[in-house]
Amino acid sequence: MILAQDPTLENFGQDPWWLVLVKVVAIFVFLVVMTLFAIWYERRVVARMQVRPGPNRNGPFGLLQSLADGLKLAFKEDIMPKLADKVVFFIAPVISTVCAFTAFAIMPFGPMVSIFGTKTPLQLTDIPVAVLLVLACSGMGVYGVVLAGWASGSTYPLLGGLRSSAQMISYEVAMGLSIVAVFMTAGTMSTSGIVAAQADGTKFGSFTAPSWYALLLLPSFVIYFVSAIGETNRAPFDLPEAESELVGGFHTEYSSLKFALFFLAEYINMVTVSALCTTLFLGGWRAPWPISLWDGANDNWFPLLWFTIKVLLLLFVFVWLRGTLPRLRYDQFMRFGWKVLIPANLIWILALAGIKTLQNSNASRTQTLLWLGGAVVVLMAVALLWPSKKEPTPMTLTEQVAQRPAGSFPLPPLDLVVPVNPRARRISADRGSAETDNDQPVGSGAKEA
Repeated sequence: MILAQDPTLENFGQDPWWLVLVKVVAIFVFLVVMTLFAIWYERRVVARMQVRPGPNRNGPFGLLQSLADGLKLAFKEDIMPKLADKVVFFIAPVISTVCAFTAFAIMPFGPMVSIFGTKTPLQLTDIPVAVLLVLACSGMGVYGVVLAGWASGSTYPLLGGLRSSAQMISYEVAMGLSIVAVFMTAGTMSTSGIVAAQADGTKFGSFTAPSWYALLLLPSFVIYFVSAIGETNRAPFDLPEAESELVGGFHTEYSSLKFALFFLAEYINMVTVSALCTTLFLGGWRAPWPISLWDGANDNWFPLLWFTIKVLLLLFVFVWLRGTLPRLRYDQFMRFGWKVLIPANLIWILALAGIKTLQNSNASRTQTLLWLGGAVVVLMAVALLWPSKKEPTPMTLTEQVAQRPAGSFPLPPLDLVVPVNPRARRISADRGSAETDNDQPVGSGAKEA
């Protein structure tokens, strides 16, 4: 059900040029302010978890600390490595930042509002395949990371860039598959259409609770959020920036404003995936229950407040995970993405497609339940009968020696006890006797004489 204040695709592309410029500047300011706030927010929340104050000097509650850090980065010396490819070294952070800003162009902030007397949707633009634009910007952002690692002319940035590209591509597959369920349920890829599709709620007496896709499509919501953490290189999936292994990862050689651009792109990506999660699964800019009981909750500029609060709550989860979970090993991380998230996503999409087919075929409720029950029984049987991986029996030392190829260097047994050298034993005995003689009190020899 599309309400009167809900924008549709026909409402876009009709704004005058000055209003488009106002929206572009507003989104830019919103993202920069959210980045500065998110940095302060993360430091304060982690400090609270670790029972320490965090930034509290610059400005009220330390709110100006992020701005001070940004100004400090701007005035630092810009170092260019001697072996770096200067053109690519400069373009790489620009690619990451531009892609991060572009992805926010299709995010719906609210319904139709009046700006300087012009009726316009509270959204820059929308297209029939708007969600695919976010995935495309995310895929283009990988180029910035890879080129930064390659152009630095150093080993650690190159390893970090390759590791990050493999990670982002792997988890982008899982993220894309998790959004398929939203397309199937909403019947559109337009972000404004997806928000409008979640307006049809479940009636409880005199009020209607919103049908958020986070509840209806819970597996997709969980997989999306886990994939978003891996996509943004955040802990516990921050393998490209593993300080103990790669110093700083792909941006090790960057400094000054170029490093600040990477820093800005990382936090904007966090805000972008949180905003997209809000749009796809949390009802978008619509007010949550019980605020939705108020008739004016979804009118005028109030939806901008609900949208921002939802984004901040998702950012808190990012920070919460960073302060709680340890970093995964890289092989565990990649195995989790390819062998757990993607197969689970495919199974869930097949199950959802089956449910949609049964609904469209006008099958009775009894037939639907029988089909669903049969599918659950089949899955449980497959899980129980699936052959478990048997642990190999450890070989004895004699078997290990027998399997060595001919001419190989003989290895000592694991339980080898090296005997003490006789010469070392004799020297130790001589030292012991000398220490015994030195322990005698002075004058004892004269008395014996």
